[in-house]
Amino acid sequence: GRGGAGVRSDRLVKRVLTAAVLIPVAVGLTFWAPTRSVRLALTFVALLCLSEFLKLAVHYGAAPMRLVAYLAGAWIVAAELPSGAAFFLGVSLLLLTLAMRGNRDLESSLPSVAATLLGIVYTTVPFRLAADLHASTGGPHWLFYIFVINWSGDTAAYYVGRWLGRHKLAPVISPHKTWEGAVASVLVSTLIGALYLRHFLPAGPVLWFALALSAAVNVAAQIGDLAESALKRGAGVKDSGALLPGHGGLLDRLDGVLFSIPVVYLAVLR
Repeated sequence: GRGGAGVRSDRLVKRVLTAAVLIPVAVGLTFWAPTRSVRLALTFVALLCLSEFLKLAVHYGAAPMRLVAYLAGAWIVAAELPSGAAFFLGVSLLLLTLAMRGNRDLESSLPSVAATLLGIVYTTVPFRLAADLHASTGGPHWLFYIFVINWSGDTAAYYVGRWLGRHKLAPVISPHKTWEGAVASVLVSTLIGALYLRHFLPAGPVLWFALALSAAVNVAAQIGDLAESALKRGAGVKDSGALLPGHGGLLDRLDGVLFSIPVVYLAVLR
């Protein structure tokens, strides 16, 4: 009805305004901020995403160890150590805390540790990879390329799905997503991503690699979107948070990015 249309229109306006603020910030940090500042910014964003995940975990009946999660997550992203070493130290901290729980409520230990560890891996490890990627040769362009793939894919999926969508992609997880929108997302972001790599990245990759990588990054992003939707559906909530007007939580906006980063990292720094 008209009320529903008004709500959707208001949400769309908020989405556009929020994007108009965040995109210049993302561009400025990616291309002109010092590497250390970028790492600290990524640490801050990772911890915000982790906070939203831990809130989702509570809806499942888990009692995540928040302090441990934040300490381990900050260490993983911010520490200037090899990625493997940082992750190992973060997990060690987690296991130490598990040992400290030995005399308290053992029945809740496994769900607590599982939720904490999943939150750390899901929300902070990708940002550590992003920090390392940004510090590599051509890193700012590779990092912005991930954003370009996600933004263009989301836009194509939204408009094509709204106008032409007939076949539901995952009705139980995300009723509004369609196969038509998903295919449009792959096609548009593959083309734009390949053009970006070929024209803006110094010594850009060959065309077939740029096309294949862009398609793979988009598919990973769509899987990440569905994964976060499944988490919210299981938790019985609409958004992971309310930090971004029109978008919901930060995790809602970056769910695809979290799955895209490892694909690019493996392709560039394997």
